[in-house]
Amino acid sequence: MAKTAARSNRWKKFAIWASVIIVALVAGLFAYLASVTYSPSKQAEDAMKSDGKVLVSEIRHGYQFEPKDQDIIQPNVVFYPGGLVEPASYAPMARKLAEQGHRVYIARMPLNLAMFGGSRADSFLAQHPDETYVIGGHSLGGVFASRYAAAHTDQIKGVFYLASYADEGGRLNSSSLSALQITGSKDGVLNWEEWEKAKNNLPQDTTFVSIEGGNHGQFGSYGMQKGDNTPQITEEKQLQQVIQALEVWFEKWNK
Repeated sequence: MAKTAARSNRWKKFAIWASVIIVALVAGLFAYLASVTYSPSKQAEDAMKSDGKVLVSEIRHGYQFEPKDQDIIQPNVVFYPGGLVEPASYAPMARKLAEQGHRVYIARMPLNLAMFGGSRADSFLAQHPDETYVIGGHSLGGVFASRYAAAHTDQIKGVFYLASYADEGGRLNSSSLSALQITGSKDGVLNWEEWEKAKNNLPQDTTFVSIEGGNHGQFGSYGMQKGDNTPQITEEKQLQQVIQALEVWFEKWNK
């Protein structure tokens, strides 16, 4: 009996220490991810506020930007943020599109990593199932936006990639979807070799746009990203060109 009790006590102590170690590791992981996650700029934080033109709402799994006092223009836009970038960092882009008349959703990803929230678009598409949707994303977000589109070609009309590409899991080359690829000539983060190879995964109807002087981080608004090149144009100029390219691409659904 004494040996059994001693063994039981050892296991209890082991379980307690194991629990402490696991909690410490999890806490350390969360602390590390928080330390390397990019936060929105002041400009992006301001863009998250509703005003007389745009209504910004926090909804399930993300944020919604809607134009005020005007009809919604198709398509609706779903956006997946880049890896370890807070979703509010893309508020300036969402606001500009909403001012043009589009309803825009920015997904909020677990741990700010799209790999853990690839199905986030489900709840957005369910809000207005009879309307038109395109999906896109920045960097890692674009990869998982493409995967979502590949699995929902009956609900998604097009995919746009900001410094991103369609990997094998997001192949669209046999689909009838439309795609828009936007890159910056000074991007120091994008894996250009993989990007070039991934062109084979894109649908036939794909438009390529290169922003001269644009870099990786300026597809959002969160400051300089590690490993990126210094841009040769301002963040505002890069955003302007992104919006222009998107609006030209959207024309096929506005007719």
